[in-house]
Amino acid sequence: MARVTPVPLGAVILGVAGLIPFLGFAALAVSGSDGGLGTIGLSPRTILSAYGAVIASVLGGIRWGAAAARNAGNADYLVAIVPSLLAWAALAAPAPWDLRILGALVLAWGLIDQDLPRRGLVPSWLGRLRLVLSGVAGVALLIAA
Repeated sequence: MARVTPVPLGAVILGVAGLIPFLGFAALAVSGSDGGLGTIGLSPRTILSAYGAVIASVLGGIRWGAAAARNAGNADYLVAIVPSLLAWAALAAPAPWDLRILGALVLAWGLIDQDLPRRGLVPSWLGRLRLVLSGVAGVALLIAA
């Protein structure tokens, strides 16, 4: 039986902290409140979509870094750029499709990257953590859409 390694506390704390903008701006978007952002010409939806696109790019960076660290194949580098390209396209999509695309992307990428721990490219705890974080973030984006 494979040994289950614990998730490092720092990864849990920073991962949960990274969910705060998803949850906060999604709540504002759903409530109809702008949280005072209108005074500077922003909306919770705009910030949420930008944050979602940035995080989607980070998710691709995880695969790129894992591939580089372990000398994985060229396919991993190609797959690693997909989240950034889709997120960029999502930013150009009209509402509600922008957040729908980003939500589906974040949810799907949590599943797609499950091959990384199976292939030994990242620790097993990262796969488990990614499922939870991607699940919460993706659902927040979809609810806000």
